[in-house]
Amino acid sequence: MFNLPALVEEFLEHLEVERNLSPLTIRDYRHYLSNFADWSQKNYPIAKPGDLTLEAVRKYRVYLAHYSSPNGNLPLKKVTQNYYVIALRSFLRYLARRDFKVVTPDKIELPKTESRSLKFLDRDQLERLLAQPDVSGERGARDKAIMEMLFSTGLRVSELCSLNRDQVNIERKEFGVIGKGRKPRVVFLSDRAAIWLEKYLSLRFDRFDALFIRYAGNQEPTINGEKMRLTSRSVQRIIEKYVRKAKLPIKATPHVLRHSFATDLLMNGADLRSVQEMLGHKNVATTQIYTHVTNKQLKEVHTAFHSGNG
Repeated sequence: MFNLPALVEEFLEHLEVERNLSPLTIRDYRHYLSNFADWSQKNYPIAKPGDLTLEAVRKYRVYLAHYSSPNGNLPLKKVTQNYYVIALRSFLRYLARRDFKVVTPDKIELPKTESRSLKFLDRDQLERLLAQPDVSGERGARDKAIMEMLFSTGLRVSELCSLNRDQVNIERKEFGVIGKGRKPRVVFLSDRAAIWLEKYLSLRFDRFDALFIRYAGNQEPTINGEKMRLTSRSVQRIIEKYVRKAKLPIKATPHVLRHSFATDLLMNGADLRSVQEMLGHKNVATTQIYTHVTNKQLKEVHTAFHSGNG
């Protein structure tokens, strides 16, 4: 019997066991595909594989175009609609490999979305941001160490928050992380990041495993203090606070510091492949989004030949 919700669950198990995807990615796939299963149950019953046709996908995409999140009346952005369709295509590909006669995933095209401008901080903006924390106390030292580490390593915020103290070798200024898609890579601390991380840790007298811990809310020390670990959302709020304090014209986030890390390397002559490795990008094409703002040769051509230059 063709049971759509049950097959979705099998697919999610496949992602966990065979594809080794992260719990966060599996959570997202569960959300996208549960939405599809709920829609089909109410609007387009799918009782057999042959019901998963291009027409069914077309109707679902019309539904997504008019869908509003439960938290508000705003429709889904085009890029978010694409995430739902990408998850559906992956699910259909899984079903096809299991010999279910469903629509060929390659027939489902994704609409082009508008390119998002690449946000990064220039050197002056970065220094203003990094100068904001009051480092005389443990919380300020933590915040300073967080921002220095994000800029020094190019870590994703989830990667930063998952770090434990025993993972980071401050003396060697390098350590390993398991990134997106369970891909391992080595990241490096700058001299300045190492100094501030060491200072922060010297102020801590707890025995919690987490590299960065929270100070707000109730103290909930379990055996290893896991409930004290700083969350990704908390780090985002920390960055937002100092961006406002520095009066920066850019709405900087932890990911903007990751962009700033990559841009800084490329502007100073690093090659694209090395930056790809340090960012943990699977494909170099993803890293190439930075090249249009870091191409020194193009800037030199403009300086030499544009009539507006003196």
